[in-house]
Amino acid sequence: MSIIELVDLKKVYMGNHVALDGVSMTIPHSTVFGLLGPNGAGKSTIINILAGVVKRSEGIAKIFGKTIEHDDYIHKKDIGFVLEDPHYLEKLTATEYLHFCGALYELKSTDIKERVNELLTFFDLKGRATSQIETYSNGMKKKVSLAAALIHQPKLLILDEPLEGIDPTSAKQIKDTLRLMADRGVTVVLSSHNLDTVEKFCDEVAIIHKGKLVFQTKTEEIRIKIKDEVSQERYQSLEEIFIDVVSDEDDKPASSLSWL
Repeated sequence: MSIIELVDLKKVYMGNHVALDGVSMTIPHSTVFGLLGPNGAGKSTIINILAGVVKRSEGIAKIFGKTIEHDDYIHKKDIGFVLEDPHYLEKLTATEYLHFCGALYELKSTDIKERVNELLTFFDLKGRATSQIETYSNGMKKKVSLAAALIHQPKLLILDEPLEGIDPTSAKQIKDTLRLMADRGVTVVLSSHNLDTVEKFCDEVAIIHKGKLVFQTKTEEIRIKIKDEVSQERYQSLEEIFIDVVSDEDDKPASSLSWL
């Protein structure tokens, strides 16, 4: 069963900048799915279209089997989002903000109080729970975003760089929680630049390059994937695959500096 389905998805911004050029993919149920690509590849555009922040130019985007529009909010009640540049009510404290998010999802006040307390403890925010969010570090703000994404017990999590700026201990705790959620039926879609984390953590991975889907496979198959079926060399890691599929002969970066 597919939770997300993209069919020939295209996005062209003003100035004729093509961010997505016909991306088609399906993301299965109860999967931790990694979305990879260089900066500007189109990962965040896909996530923002799914979040309803950006309007697609062409194509189809389905969530839970239903086509979504950029101004469609009905489907969001079952989804938790962490976007690339989340917007907070920064004059609120973490406690106030999470209570506000719980109310938006129409949770019972008793459930909100209980869940906020647990989330603040889980994300190690108790010590700053009564401080305004604007005083938090980037890592702490990311934890608030993750807490807000989890408070309503979503069926689908869509996370843009969820572990960026998070300390290693908290990152492991978050990954363990996301894995537990996936094992219980939640689908987790995340973008990341940390290839090692994606390879070890995700069930399936897709690589976006220049607005196109260039690679998709289950991570368990990565080590037996054959390069282009030409060289017959086996990949040793996701990093090798990533560099291979996004590197063009004409624009490969320099491998060294002349003075080093």
